[in-house]
Amino acid sequence: MLQKLNKNRGGFTLVEIMIVVAIIALLAAIAVPNFLRARKRSQATRILEDLRIIDSAIDQYAIEANKSGGATVNWTDIQSYVKKGSIIYNSGGTDLLGTAFGNAGTFSVDAIPKLSSTTFNKLSDVAPVDFWSPFYP
Repeated sequence: MLQKLNKNRGGFTLVEIMIVVAIIALLAAIAVPNFLRARKRSQATRILEDLRIIDSAIDQYAIEANKSGGATVNWTDIQSYVKKGSIIYNSGGTDLLGTAFGNAGTFSVDAIPKLSSTTFNKLSDVAPVDFWSPFYP
């Protein structure tokens, strides 16, 4: 009697398993590019926020050090005006992609820090020119 019950039991056929695998592959093919695009967009947003923090730090440094407009400011000068222990504080003046902020780590008082063209080229597919305004020429 037990053998008779086991014979009537069926499992999944190869075709059914292949259909399930195909559906999973299709969903992955749709999801992975969207995930990568969202990741790149978040990197761009992070770099934009870092530029805003640097701009604020330059202003604070210039006020406290009595620097006039156009004075050159180095990363080491403004680093103490960025939150200690943060990623940007420990970055050494480079962005998330390893490119230096400003002109090789130097900035100018009363001038907005600019995004490097290298970083812009890496992220331009998810962040066009108007996304970076006013930090990209």
